[in-house]
Amino acid sequence: GTLAPASVFVLGAGVAGLQAIATAKRLGAKVEAFDTRAAVKEQVESLGAKFVSMEFEPDAEAQSGYAKEMSAEFIAKEMETIGSRLPKTDLLITTAQVFGKKSPLLVTNHMLEMMPPGSVVVDLAAEGGGNCEATRAGEDVSVGNVLVMGPRNLPATVPGHASQMLSVNFLNLFKHIYAAEAGSIDLKDQITRDVCMCRQGKLVSPVLQELIAHRR
Repeated sequence: GTLAPASVFVLGAGVAGLQAIATAKRLGAKVEAFDTRAAVKEQVESLGAKFVSMEFEPDAEAQSGYAKEMSAEFIAKEMETIGSRLPKTDLLITTAQVFGKKSPLLVTNHMLEMMPPGSVVVDLAAEGGGNCEATRAGEDVSVGNVLVMGPRNLPATVPGHASQMLSVNFLNLFKHIYAAEAGSIDLKDQITRDVCMCRQGKLVSPVLQELIAHRR
């Protein structure tokens, strides 16, 4: 006989979320994913996962490309959508973070009680406060029959591979930025423009401009 595939639900389709989707699919799981940005639907589906949709606010994506902080009404609708998937979820992986802010609370203890006995939650947003009410950074917590894991600094658990990946990324980034023979910088290029903080004495980073404007 054969076992039915595990059901995996991933919250957030950024770098970590997409990697979680790809890994779960390679292991044979049935994968669903949710993100506030409708633009990532194609990326999720390209990895073989089902994109869980809901009505999106038109400005769910910040200028930097990351998810932005949403209204209380939107969060309530989001939690309702997430809750509808939990009764059949064996593994919940949460990765939702807002740049420069506390991680949004998306899963309450009451919602965790909907999950099947023996289910596991891996909260990758634990260091920012966590997406689950029960999350404690650096600890494993049981809520009824559900295990909630709040890992800290996962790259440090595989330092060799993490350093290798980071160094390759830096090398390719510098090669891209300084591709021109004269060593000039092309700010019309999106990658170069987005990693440039200051230019000729002026703040040009849209991410920093957004953070500064928000704090005023």
